[in-house]
Amino acid sequence: MSASDHSHAHGHHGHTHGRIDPSIVRSRAGLKAVGLSLAILLVTAAAQAIVFAASGSVALLADLVHNAGDALTALPLAAAFALRSAVAEKRAGYFVVAVIFFSACVAAYEAVDRLINPQAVDHLLALAIAGAAGFIGNELAALVRLRAGRRLGSPALVADGYHARTDGLVSLAVVASAFAVWIGLDAADPLIGLVISLVILRITWQSWLTVRADPAT
Repeated sequence: MSASDHSHAHGHHGHTHGRIDPSIVRSRAGLKAVGLSLAILLVTAAAQAIVFAASGSVALLADLVHNAGDALTALPLAAAFALRSAVAEKRAGYFVVAVIFFSACVAAYEAVDRLINPQAVDHLLALAIAGAAGFIGNELAALVRLRAGRRLGSPALVADGYHARTDGLVSLAVVASAFAVWIGLDAADPLIGLVISLVILRITWQSWLTVRADPAT
């Protein structure tokens, strides 16, 4: 058997000498992207939790709950990449959608409760800074997820990336809430929290469509 025939024969077994299985490379790259975005969002959520404890802002709470939920979505995605399973990856995408929806419900409940039972919002400068931190953290996480998702052909990771990017814009609403309360519009904080909830519901629908379009079965 010639060298070329030997090489061809090995090709039918789905591997080549001196090279790493592409599925392993994809798995490692996916795990790296998910892990990095998880770390970014955990730091962001921790910083916002500290400010929420001091300020009592329901708009910040809505953003905080959502960012914490985003961090949790990294776990099933990481498991899917570790298993190198397209089916597991798609199921992880559905889990992402469920977490987004749950966070919207929690945020809406808190916003309505605060409208019924108004509370003062304190530490407005810290609140604005927390909102800005949320924007930066989500944008960084979005860049990591979108680049990796497009490179790896992962609809679930792309959906999570767009989700994080929109969340960054939602975080800017927290900055607007701090400004509104500062000029005397106290009701603006729960109202903005309610608007954030509606935006999250829209993200839920968009993410559902993205994951559902994934051809994996």
